[in-house]
Amino acid sequence: MRIAALLITACLTLTAHAGPQDSVKPYPARKIAPDTWVITGPLGEPSVQNQGFMNNPGWIIAGDQVVVIDPGSSVQAGRMVVNAIKKTTGLPVTTVYNTHIHGDHWLGNQAILDAWPKAVLIAHPDMIAQAKASEAESWVRLMDQLTRGFTKGTRAAIPTVATYDGMTSRIGTRAFKVHSSNDAHSKTDIMIEVDNGVLFTGDNVLNGRIGRLDDGTFKGNIRAIDNGLATQPKVVVPGHGKAGGIAVLQAQRDYFQTLYDTVKVEYNAGKSDFEMKPVVAKKLAAYKNWNGFDAALGRLISLAILEIEQE
Repeated sequence: MRIAALLITACLTLTAHAGPQDSVKPYPARKIAPDTWVITGPLGEPSVQNQGFMNNPGWIIAGDQVVVIDPGSSVQAGRMVVNAIKKTTGLPVTTVYNTHIHGDHWLGNQAILDAWPKAVLIAHPDMIAQAKASEAESWVRLMDQLTRGFTKGTRAAIPTVATYDGMTSRIGTRAFKVHSSNDAHSKTDIMIEVDNGVLFTGDNVLNGRIGRLDDGTFKGNIRAIDNGLATQPKVVVPGHGKAGGIAVLQAQRDYFQTLYDTVKVEYNAGKSDFEMKPVVAKKLAAYKNWNGFDAALGRLISLAILEIEQE
């Protein structure tokens, strides 16, 4: 997400603050593969209504321990995830992967460490650097503002272990392979391939929701998706939206490729972003019901033009 823009919106629209709460309301966990569960968050932006929770936390039981991926947007969301994990197993969480810098995915780390203090937090090295520099506190403030104080009390538990592209770790009885990139959704992204056929994509891939690319690139995100396709996953867990098969990857790839290619044709024909918007929208008609389609289209066209101009 574009932090500056969301902060401005929050400051303009929020007039009241609720008190801090113990936990996000419970969402059901679904077993999507052997030893693997996912909570599917609601689509949309962080809000009072969704209590700031809208990503897809997941966990894998790996023998005598548990590995968590993206435990949510706040300590309150993290507590909900902790409670859900404890309903599926009494084993401890030892490892947490955070897929990228955007705090709606990782500020739940705090709750994981509260429950299992020895858990190791892993992320892209640039994610760790950005979080330490200023992004972590920006996200803490943003979530508090967008939820009118519901996430108050959240502290940024920043990952301490950096991973890299191709790194494979044996954790308990399972292997986890990281697919890293520096130019995809946020330029701090990792995808996690589990040896049971599940691929966690972070926000490189969404399902039923249009993502932002203010911090990334079209070409880089397409390359990341191609890397995901090459793993031939049985189950794909997007950063937002329902998990599914390989079609989830392909749909996101087609969206980005169609938008970029159409903008390039129209740009080379001398059209402005405003003039080409109806053409691009028509080409992307299959996605018109995705959450945020209309709101995001103009911005994505402008970003595509900037990227084309740099070719």
